[in-house]
Amino acid sequence: MQRLLFPRLKALMGSPCLWLLGPRAAPRTQCGCSCGIRHLLRPGQYSTISEVALQSGRGTVSLPSKAAERVVGRWLLVCSGTVAGAVILGGMTRLTESGLSMVDWNLIKEMKPPTHQEEWEAEFQKYQQFPEFKILNHDMTLAEFKFIWYMEYSHRMWGRLVGLTYILPAAYFWRKGWLSRGMKGRVLALCGLVCFQGLLGWYMVKSGLEEKPDSHDIPRVSQYRLAAHLGSALVLYCASLWTSLSLLLPQHKLPETRQLLWLRRCAHGTAGLVFLTALSGAFVAGLDAGLVYNSFPKMGESWIPEDLFTFSPILRNVFENPTMVQFDHRILGITSVTAVTVLYFLSRRIPLPRRTKMAAVTLLALAYTQVGLGISTLLMYVPTPLAATHQSGSLALLSVALWLMNELRRVPK
Repeated sequence: MQRLLFPRLKALMGSPCLWLLGPRAAPRTQCGCSCGIRHLLRPGQYSTISEVALQSGRGTVSLPSKAAERVVGRWLLVCSGTVAGAVILGGMTRLTESGLSMVDWNLIKEMKPPTHQEEWEAEFQKYQQFPEFKILNHDMTLAEFKFIWYMEYSHRMWGRLVGLTYILPAAYFWRKGWLSRGMKGRVLALCGLVCFQGLLGWYMVKSGLEEKPDSHDIPRVSQYRLAAHLGSALVLYCASLWTSLSLLLPQHKLPETRQLLWLRRCAHGTAGLVFLTALSGAFVAGLDAGLVYNSFPKMGESWIPEDLFTFSPILRNVFENPTMVQFDHRILGITSVTAVTVLYFLSRRIPLPRRTKMAAVTLLALAYTQVGLGISTLLMYVPTPLAATHQSGSLALLSVALWLMNELRRVPK
């Protein structure tokens, strides 16, 4: 009986079907010699040779899932950093009124700056044909033109760097199989948004190059297109940073209480307010609304200025009246810092991990710092260094708001 049963049992234990049903052992590697000795790896340890999976007769090298997630998370963190740099540099370009110095757009040709005197003079002559020179900078010298040209050139080249930072690694990770199905869709959306952002930037610049015979205002880009350009950059930044934090930071298993639900909702609402306040800053910059009432807390001699509703219909005032635009930005800023304060005190009533508490404290400190920077910028008539710091602070505040949201996210079941 034993002779009949044991050979069949051994054959069954060696069957590949049973291996699929049973639990898998720790991965093993063979040494390079012909002895066939197998070495067990400790839990969490990866082989020095990547696992090779044969698919349709072709080999694809893939990292273990956790390692691949870390690599993709760090890449997206770098990408969000490049987008932040583009936003800050774009703000500097707007503050120095350099955005209209390059009057044409070419993806490849404009990468090479002028090098000879003749090339600079030709570039300057092209600029002299457009409204900004004729109305605002008619006495500009070639040396002054070079400064604003290089500001815009730096912003455009940085934009190309952002595109390469997204697209080239994305293609590499896709080919290597390091992106999950859901991540592939997200990466495609991010890369598409990068390309859209570049086209939107040129669409914005064109609005400032158009001749407007009936207007005597200083030539500037459309505040609507400026807000769209900034808004899409902020969406790209937030999506990249959120995905990166979700991949890199271990998720907390917090008890799903009613207090935590309220805190989570408050964090989402606060982040939305911070985003909306930063976006309203595009209308302030586009209309030079920071130079209208340079006093605080009152606007001039009154709390509510008389010229809030100068334009007709009334809705136009929200987006085209500099007084209303500054008033709205003030209200949004005060509302945002109030929401951050409420969020902080709500977080103190709930036992939270140390990292989550640190995010709440950092958000509170940044919110009040940002308010101080905004008031100082207003009272000092918008000096470029201080205004650029204020714009950068809004990005930092938005980053920490996303960090806190990520800390409080629900653990999937």
